[in-house]
Amino acid sequence: MTRLGRLAAGLATATVLSVTASGCVTVHGELEVVPGATKSEAAKALEDFTVAYNKADKAFDPALDADQVTGSLGAINQAGLTARQKNSPEGNAQHTPLELTDASFAIPKKAGWPRWFVADTDSNRDQDGGKTDTRWLLGFVRTGPDAPWKASYLAVASPSEIPKFRTDADGWAEPVPSADTDASLATPPADLSTSYTDYLRDGAPDVFAPGSMTSGWREARRTTRRAGFSYQYVDQALDSGTFAPLGLATEDGGALVFFSSKHFERQTAAQGLRPTVTADVRALLTGEVKSTLTKERVSSQLVHVPEKGAAGKVRVLNRLPGLVAAEGS
Repeated sequence: MTRLGRLAAGLATATVLSVTASGCVTVHGELEVVPGATKSEAAKALEDFTVAYNKADKAFDPALDADQVTGSLGAINQAGLTARQKNSPEGNAQHTPLELTDASFAIPKKAGWPRWFVADTDSNRDQDGGKTDTRWLLGFVRTGPDAPWKASYLAVASPSEIPKFRTDADGWAEPVPSADTDASLATPPADLSTSYTDYLRDGAPDVFAPGSMTSGWREARRTTRRAGFSYQYVDQALDSGTFAPLGLATEDGGALVFFSSKHFERQTAAQGLRPTVTADVRALLTGEVKSTLTKERVSSQLVHVPEKGAAGKVRVLNRLPGLVAAEGS
């Protein structure tokens, strides 16, 4: 049985993952609390990512930016480029270089590794011909003193949705421990992936505000209908290693948090019918689609978590999903 088959078998397999209480690993005795990067290092990491992203997108070659991405963004980016390379081996005829400008950096002070920061940038990818202003927020992670900076998260949000980060007197951001041991938040960052996937499955815990990426998504699944086909879903937490959440404290007492999750969709056809296989799905497909098609997606979310005791629930500001595998049977 393939990896995807084992993960999706019976549509009931649960992955148990864990994350350290602090979200960081100390190596080489580095216990001093210091900024994760200098402003110039952060700017260089953003520039290196943009250059590599454009090269990879122009050639549809995942190898050209594999060293610049990790985590959920890396999984989505590499699978997407792999599929497009198979479908368009000559490259991207519609390539327009990505431009990330007007960057500001929220760099937390912390001890040990990994270290990380968030880049808040303007892009030339606004919708509606630029009428709708959006910001690209990228989370960059460095796992050790000799490791490169890699982009692990990407979210797109309007400026009005992004709360102000809490900073110290020197302008350094304040990280939120993954386990939130002080219980300052309504939901600890370490619990978000499990809470989100449990909510999608059962509607509980009821910690998420209504919206297209929470209650709306649940309703869309419930009402999906196609004659001769049935649909089943499995949602799994994805919250350790390079998929660990990244959280920064905000001025309102809450936190802005990136977290990841994994989602399976199985489509089963009645006798005489067959699920539709698009070009992108076929490029990542294992097995032969006879009556069943299972799609595996990785998703990253950007959420605002209110402080404990505050009115309101966790708001999902952006969700970035991407197909990473498919299996037919």
